[in-house]
Amino acid sequence: MQRCSEPKVYGAVAVGEKGQIVIPAEVRKIYGIKSGDRMIVFSRPGGPIALIPADKFSHFLEEATAVLAKMKRREIK
Repeated sequence: MQRCSEPKVYGAVAVGEKGQIVIPAEVRKIYGIKSGDRMIVFSRPGGPIALIPADKFSHFLEEATAVLAKMKRREIK
């Protein structure tokens, strides 16, 4: 899985009758997303919607926890 160095717009997608969207082919290729892959979907009210491959989610949580711990240590000092 490749990482994007900065945000990029890949186009617009339409939401189908069943609430489905098609992830653009370039994004699927960059992130190695294949048909049948499970994705974790999250957002905060009014914020952007994010998709993370389910098999990468635990790694994401570990990294996020480490960043939050660093931020908390800075607040304590």
